[in-house]
Amino acid sequence: SEQIKGAYFGVKIMLTRILTAIVGITIGVIVVLLADTIVFEISIAVLSFLIVYELLSNCKCLQYKVHSAVCLGYAAALPFLTNFCSINVIYIVAAVCTLVMLVGFIAYHKTLSFDKLCFMIASTVLSTAAMSCLVILNRMDKTHGAFYVVLCLAAAWLSDGAAYFVGTFFGKHKLCPEISPKKTIEGAIGGVVGNIIILYIFVIVYTMVMHSKGYEFSTNYVWTGIVGLITSLLSMVGDLSASLIKRQNNIKDFGKIMPGHGGALDRFDSVLVVAPFMALAFKYFAIFN
Repeated sequence: SEQIKGAYFGVKIMLTRILTAIVGITIGVIVVLLADTIVFEISIAVLSFLIVYELLSNCKCLQYKVHSAVCLGYAAALPFLTNFCSINVIYIVAAVCTLVMLVGFIAYHKTLSFDKLCFMIASTVLSTAAMSCLVILNRMDKTHGAFYVVLCLAAAWLSDGAAYFVGTFFGKHKLCPEISPKKTIEGAIGGVVGNIIILYIFVIVYTMVMHSKGYEFSTNYVWTGIVGLITSLLSMVGDLSASLIKRQNNIKDFGKIMPGHGGALDRFDSVLVVAPFMALAFKYFAIFN
């Protein structure tokens, strides 16, 4: 009886994860197809808002309403500022928000600790800046911008999938047992190799499709392999960092917005580390020329 119940719940969880993934992929495809419209910035703004909300909620910071409002407002605004405003405007907005946070710190010094204040500022600035790198990637090139975003998300997510697959069948040596007991060294190696192969497939197929449509450009396959290697390692850093935050705060998931998968941060923890690298890397060393 217990085995039947366990199997039933296992199947139910798996079906929930699959259904959520299908819905998520469908929304993602729509957003990418509308990447040259403001829908893209709206989508990144919503995700940034959710990520900051989950961080503040799980670290017991939402009780500071003024500070939370500033953090959430900044998270929702930065993707738009990144695309439509100059860097000077972004600096001014960040300075004003910091000033409000400090004035609030003085006003609520009896209940708000300096550690909490620093966490709220740092987590908001770092996570929203990382998510806004997707906006930078998208607007970096009129022809390839949307594909850069797809490549970034693939590098962050599929590397973890490859690591999970290899680790499940061949994993014997634990990678970081105190942080993530299921991760193995074999899985990590599989994730690196798998990510390189996956990015090569993405780039080769994309190049063939674009050439068939009459677009002429050269593809740097050496740089593609290097990007695959580096992003797979960065993806692990993002995933392990998020796992450590959850472990230290005694939580299983950051949120419940995606049934079976957790919250927005549970899905974008690796993206927060991979996106800034790819935005910087593609600015100076483009895959397509």
